[in-house]
Amino acid sequence: MFRPCIDLHEGKVKQLVGGTLSDDPSRLKTNFVAEHSASWYAELYKKDNLRGGHVIMLGPGNEAEARAALHAYPGGMQIGGGINEGNARQWLKAGASHVIVTSWVFRDGNVDWQRLKQLHDLVGKDHLVIDLSCRIRAGDYFVVTDRWQKFTEVKLSADSVAQFAEWCSEFLIHAVDVEGLCRGIDRELVSHLAEWVTIPTTYAGGASSLADLELVTRLGRGKIDLTIGSALDIFGGSGVRYEDLIEFNRRLSNQ
Repeated sequence: MFRPCIDLHEGKVKQLVGGTLSDDPSRLKTNFVAEHSASWYAELYKKDNLRGGHVIMLGPGNEAEARAALHAYPGGMQIGGGINEGNARQWLKAGASHVIVTSWVFRDGNVDWQRLKQLHDLVGKDHLVIDLSCRIRAGDYFVVTDRWQKFTEVKLSADSVAQFAEWCSEFLIHAVDVEGLCRGIDRELVSHLAEWVTIPTTYAGGASSLADLELVTRLGRGKIDLTIGSALDIFGGSGVRYEDLIEFNRRLSNQ
């Protein structure tokens, strides 16, 4: 299935090359800046009954747009970016179906299980998504945090994925090395995830055509959903038509 996204940066809906996010603005590569607001996209997804997409706040200054999107599609989208124990319940009250947590539960390169338990107990497993976005190091996939710039010591594997699955209802996993490049998905990562995951999982990174959605569906054995960003026509891309994704989901739902 296709899952939609709204990426927010400096209060605007944007598509970025994910690996270029850092404290140095000169490194940032931007593929697209939308004329439409976040709520416009949320209303579009609501009209087409696309559920389970995510709103990601990439840095500060995005809270107002994020809240507007959730208000436009209450219960239809997840929220991520700066989620912690202090604000998680507020975002659920604002209309998010789930909160997505990443950097806050990783400290000094490892999982802070106490923090994860606190968040789990606060919002409940059914409203929690763990972001296991990753980059390749020495041939393995390691979780990265802090705008995907810091490697943790957490390697994705059958065991680590199973351990995380005890605490959440879904995973969101960006293949950061190909994110925003529109050069095709990371086939190896999708194949691994198909073997490892037992809960709903959304993969993002590199999708450039409708064929990539078909490939993820096949390699993922029906267990992996796909987010498409920069290649999508509603985000200024030329590789994928939004209407074709809606039709793909309808066909798949009717099988």
